[in-house]
Amino acid sequence: MVDTILPGILARQVATPRLRAGVLERPAVPGEQSATVVFVHGNVSSSLFWQPVMLALPASVRAIAIDLRGFGDSETLPVDATRGVRDFSDDVASVIDELGLGAVHLVGWSMGGGVAMQLVIDRPELVASLTLQSTVSPYGFGGTRLDGTLLVDDAAGTGGGGANPDFVARLAAGDRTEESPTSPLTVYRSSYVAPGFASELESIWVASMLSTATGVDHYPGDASSSANWPGFAPGGRGVLNTMAPTHFDTSAIVDVAEKPPVLWIHGAQDAIVGDASFFDLNQLGKAGIIPGWPGDEVAPPQPMVSQTRAVLARYAERGGAVTEVELDGCGHSPHLERPAEFLEALVALIATEGKGMPRAASA
Repeated sequence: MVDTILPGILARQVATPRLRAGVLERPAVPGEQSATVVFVHGNVSSSLFWQPVMLALPASVRAIAIDLRGFGDSETLPVDATRGVRDFSDDVASVIDELGLGAVHLVGWSMGGGVAMQLVIDRPELVASLTLQSTVSPYGFGGTRLDGTLLVDDAAGTGGGGANPDFVARLAAGDRTEESPTSPLTVYRSSYVAPGFASELESIWVASMLSTATGVDHYPGDASSSANWPGFAPGGRGVLNTMAPTHFDTSAIVDVAEKPPVLWIHGAQDAIVGDASFFDLNQLGKAGIIPGWPGDEVAPPQPMVSQTRAVLARYAERGGAVTEVELDGCGHSPHLERPAEFLEALVALIATEGKGMPRAASA
C-alpha cells in the first residue's frame, strides 16, 4: 500500500449538507494566519496532487485541498451533468461554508479551473482571488469555435463518449503498471507532464488517479447517439459531460460585479488543454487517428487556450486584474513541473489583496 499523505499534511473528512468531503490541510502557524488558499483538483486526480505546493506555501498561509465528489476520499455521489460543473462547485462552496473560511484564494487545475470559475459566478463573496492552472476553456471541452459557439447543435464528439474504454477499465481495475499506453501511469507520464519530467512521488500521483470512481454517474459518464461525426453526443450524467459545451459555459465570469484578481498559469507543452489538444476528438480526426473526419470547415479542433485568453481579456477590459504566465517546456502540471515559478506567481497574487496585477508575463 502506498503511503499517500506527505509529512505535514493532515487528512480528514468534512460533513456538509451536500456531501462527506475528503479534505487535506497544511495549517498555518498558530496566531500568524494571513490567508487561506483552497485548491481544487482536476479530472482523474484528487487533492493528493496538491501536497507539495501546500507544504511550500509561507507558514502564515492556511492551505486546504478538497476532493470533488467521486474522487479521492470524498463521497461517491452521482454527477448531474445537465448542471455543468455546479454539482462540484456547490460541493466546494459547502465545504468553505462548513469550515467558516469566508473569502479564500481559490486555485483550480484543469477541470478544477472550470469548477473555480463557476464558483466565482455563483458565490463571488467566497473568492478573494482566482488562480486558473491549465484550466478547461470557459466554453468547455471540445465542439466550439473561438467565440464559444457550437460547431453543431448537439456538440457531437464531446462528453462521456470520448473516453478511451481501456483507460476507464484500467482505472476501475486499479492498474499500476506501465504495460500499456492506456495505463494510468503511462497516461500521467505522457499527458499530465511534459516529456522527460520525472518525480519521485509518481506512486502517489497514480494512487490519486486510481481514486476516480468510474461509471455512467461518475467518470466518464453516459453518451447519446448523433447523426454528426463521430456518431455520439453528450449525455446528461457523469464527469465528462459536465464539461460538454451544451452544459458548460463559464464565460459569464466577465459579468461578475466584484472581480477577484486572476492568475492564469499554464504550460506551453500542455497535451490536454491546448489549441491542438490530442484529447479533442476533432484533433484526433484531423491527425487521421479517428477515421471519417469531415474536415476543418465542419469539425475544427477547439482553440482552447485562445478561448481562455479572449475571455480573460474581456474580464480585464471590464475592470478585472489578470496575469497570464505561460511556461515554456512545461506540460499540464506547472505546480509539479515548475514549482518555484508556480509558487512565486501564487504568492504574488495572494499578496495583492485586490490591489491588481499586471496583464501578462512569461517564463
